Amino acid sequence: MAEKITVSLIKADVGGWPGHATVHPALKKRAEEVLEAARGEGVIIDFHVTGVGDDLELIMTHRKGVDAREIHALAWDAFKEATEVAKGLKLYGAGQDLLSDAFSGNVRGMGPGVAEMEFTERKAEPLIAFMMDKTEPGAFNLPIFKMFADPFNTAGLVIDPSMHSGFRFEIWDIKEHKRVFMGAPEELYSILTLIGAKSRYVIKRIYPKEGGKVPPDEPVAVVSTEKLYQIAGEYVGKDDPAGLVRAQSGLPALGEVLEAFSFPHLVSGWMRGSHNGPIMPVGLKDAKCTRFDGPPRVVALGFQIADGRLVGPVDLFDDPAFEPVRRQAAEIATYMRRHGPFEPHRLPLEEMEYTTLPKVLKNLTGRFEEL
Repeated sequence: MAEKITVSLIKADVGGWPGHATVHPALKKRAEEVLEAARGEGVIIDFHVTGVGDDLELIMTHRKGVDAREIHALAWDAFKEATEVAKGLKLYGAGQDLLSDAFSGNVRGMGPGVAEMEFTERKAEPLIAFMMDKTEPGAFNLPIFKMFADPFNTAGLVIDPSMHSGFRFEIWDIKEHKRVFMGAPEELYSILTLIGAKSRYVIKRIYPKEGGKVPPDEPVAVVSTEKLYQIAGEYVGKDDPAGLVRAQSGLPALGEVLEAFSFPHLVSGWMRGSHNGPIMPVGLKDAKCTRFDGPPRVVALGFQIADGRLVGPVDLFDDPAFEPVRRQAAEIATYMRRHGPFEPHRLPLEEMEYTTLPKVLKNLTGRFEEL
């Protein structure tokens, strides 16, 4: 049996340039140096470093499995080294996603976002790394649902016999810290009942069912679900999730995976993590958030995995076919901005519990009178 490969996508905001706009090249260079040394020592097989918005993104392949201490320590070291560079350049929010002074064996719960999957390489293994900025993990709910459960998006669910039985959804309740496994299409409406509440219920992983071309115990999609406010106890920046999706051969085709982002749906985040706005699919050259610190962005980098090597990337949203989506997102952004501080542009109060708003309300303590 072939030895399994692990792909780890670990990201953190360790300094914005300027403000929250983008990642300074010096931070990416330092992270590359750290990972190159680790590749030379055989800790990892391959890597790719990039930046989306103000988030530094590390994509690594290895054979140590999910949650491997050595890999997470490597990512932590890369972020710490990049933070020192950020401090020297006086970048904004240097090290803001590193919520601990010392590594404790795993970066989960320490600030960085993590999307990892371990699987057996197929004869051809296309993998897409999705990276979002200025939004939350639930922003993946709609596109992941469309990829793996919506026949109007994914034709393979109807015409490919190996996909006809559907997929299993692992859904997390990120407030109660619980999870449930549900099957599509048989539990379609119940799945939608949960994931439609995207600030609480988020898709964590997708698995194939028995009888398909991919083993049912190997994930085919995974999303980072870390919530920074739950870790820090107060608002320290939006979660800016990342995800990994495998494609083709019993799974949604590459075009079906990308088609799920052809609608710029509303997500939570944007300015100060306190607003609803459209998610805009962009190429790396446009992955800088400037309009009201946004609007929220998503980048898709495509790789072929060959014995653990990352063949790529291909900047998949850097395509004129997505120009109409970007124009629509810009129009939606203008419409939402016209609401100013009013809902539904501003998030409802219950979703702003961990922003800076409670400090404003505290100043009004004792001034409210009975009617």
